[in-house]
Amino acid sequence: MSAHTYKLVELVGTSINGSDEAIRDAISKAALTVKHMDWFEVIETRGHIVDGKISHYQVTIKVGFRLE
Repeated sequence: MSAHTYKLVELVGTSINGSDEAIRDAISKAALTVKHMDWFEVIETRGHIVDGKISHYQVTIKVGFRLE
């Protein structure tokens, strides 16, 4: 197995449907310009409340990608 060097980028995904979708959307959007993504780590989850109900979710993630 060869050694790899990674760089981290921090992203914030949002969704009205849930934290999982917020994560998926952030990774999908980043994949348009960031290559060789291998893993992610959830840093923070928060949301917005309107009239006593969850209005939307925000999830901060760190994504690791391999440097060429």
